[in-house]
Amino acid sequence: MINRRRALQGGGLFAGSLFLAACGVSAPPGQLRNQGENSGRSDINAKPREQVRDGGELRHPLEYLVTNLNQNQFDGADATGGLALGPLVAGVITTGSDGELRPNPDYLVAAELISPSPQTLRYTINPKATWSDGNPITWRDFEAQWKALNGTNPAFQVASTIGYSDMASVVRGVDDKQTVVTFARPFAEWKGLFSPLYPASTNSDPTAFNTGWINKIPVTAGPFKFDALDLTAKTLTVSRDSRWWGEPPKLDRIIFKVYETTALADALANNEIDFYPISSSIDLFRRAQAIPGVAIRQSTERLYSHITFNGAPGAILSDVKLRQAIAKGIDRGAITTRIIGQIVPNAAPLGSHVFPIGTKEYRDNSAVVAFDRAASNRELDALGWVRQGPVRAKGGKPLRMRLVGDTGNPTSDLILRTVQDQLGQVGVALDLVTLDSNQKGDAIHFGDFDLIGFQWQLGTAPFSGSRGLYAEPKGKDVQQNYGRIYSPAIIDLFNWGTVELDDAKRAEIGNQADQLIWQEVHHLPTYPSTGAYAVRSTLTNFGAPGFADIDYINAGFAK
Repeated sequence: MINRRRALQGGGLFAGSLFLAACGVSAPPGQLRNQGENSGRSDINAKPREQVRDGGELRHPLEYLVTNLNQNQFDGADATGGLALGPLVAGVITTGSDGELRPNPDYLVAAELISPSPQTLRYTINPKATWSDGNPITWRDFEAQWKALNGTNPAFQVASTIGYSDMASVVRGVDDKQTVVTFARPFAEWKGLFSPLYPASTNSDPTAFNTGWINKIPVTAGPFKFDALDLTAKTLTVSRDSRWWGEPPKLDRIIFKVYETTALADALANNEIDFYPISSSIDLFRRAQAIPGVAIRQSTERLYSHITFNGAPGAILSDVKLRQAIAKGIDRGAITTRIIGQIVPNAAPLGSHVFPIGTKEYRDNSAVVAFDRAASNRELDALGWVRQGPVRAKGGKPLRMRLVGDTGNPTSDLILRTVQDQLGQVGVALDLVTLDSNQKGDAIHFGDFDLIGFQWQLGTAPFSGSRGLYAEPKGKDVQQNYGRIYSPAIIDLFNWGTVELDDAKRAEIGNQADQLIWQEVHHLPTYPSTGAYAVRSTLTNFGAPGFADIDYINAGFAK
């Protein structure tokens, strides 16, 4: 399972597989680039609109269907859901291939900072922007989203309050199509707020917010409209919306359908789908090389795999020294080589929780828990976990934990078995548990694990985008801190980063925070995504998106 927020902003979401836009150059057939080599570029077979056929349908595979499609709600913070919602919702801010956030002119004429003290923003809404129920998009929608997400009403089960909790007011500007936002505290990453924007009808009522988007999409505001959701066939169909006020999309429709990972290559070869994410699968990579009319596209992404540690009070891993000792028994380099070493040359594990590999801010801060089997053994001994045969024990209790992964996922199985073997060599017993997507989602949200593997995607706004992962758990409200490991020092640095306007200083603050996160062993990054996709060669303006959002308007098939 993967968790991410749309390439835009916000806290973490279970990361989906792809976003796109902009342009780039494909790698030679059958060859992938080094990690980070093509950072800031998209590889999407870019062509001007006049060279794209008008019509056709994109057959889009999904890992699973998301139940709750309100991405701002705790259970809806899932990027696979974001993939399906992308053509439908009001993405008022868009991300380019360079990772920069910009106002989407289909929704905003401007989004500007009009005063630094107090920090004040002005959003001027496109006069044509309208919800599918006929109501215009106005300042009231911005106000309602602020009130729902600012944390003042606990009835709204929000994924994150970042940014919204720093606002003092959201008011009408010169007319209903203008919003003025004033902050009580400075917020440097303001460009990532309010996107996706949900209608006031969703954000004004806790029940509508929490449950109104379960297995349905009541209101849209994109170039495509919602057609049908078939829970039996596991398909979601959207089609071109004639009421769309912007440039009309080239595609007639997009059909999202759930496929098992092992079925993707056959589905593409049999002309059932038009692309698939290669991710870390050597089998999917080799199969893509052999399918006629298919290109392999690649771009550096923000997605990475990791293992989350459950450090909740009372959990066996609540002791940070035990987490550190166990982390030193996990060889991240061996995992990386085993999983993506045959796909990516010179593959190396990810060294940051905050910045993507290949960016100028990236620094490897992982040395504090670098793989060292001898040190792991020494530290476990010092903590009183004594060898008693193959498994250590303390006070008669064996050092045995549950490591949770995905059912029917060969890559997940390989990671689980590798970690089980590595920790077995230092006397830690792991019981492997595999769950389907829904079961695993529940396990993550409710902390029903000792160790669990899934994926995060770093946001374009690194401080506000990641802060929810380290938020202080308050009862059932953990935001995205599913391991319940909390350090005030980490949050202090994230808070500092959200108000620091100097980019160089912000990068340094981010790396200071990252060092503390490694020390806390909040979660253990393994390897970054390959960013590789198998894509039908006639598909244009679509492929390996890198840091960018999908351009659903210009995606289509070459004439």
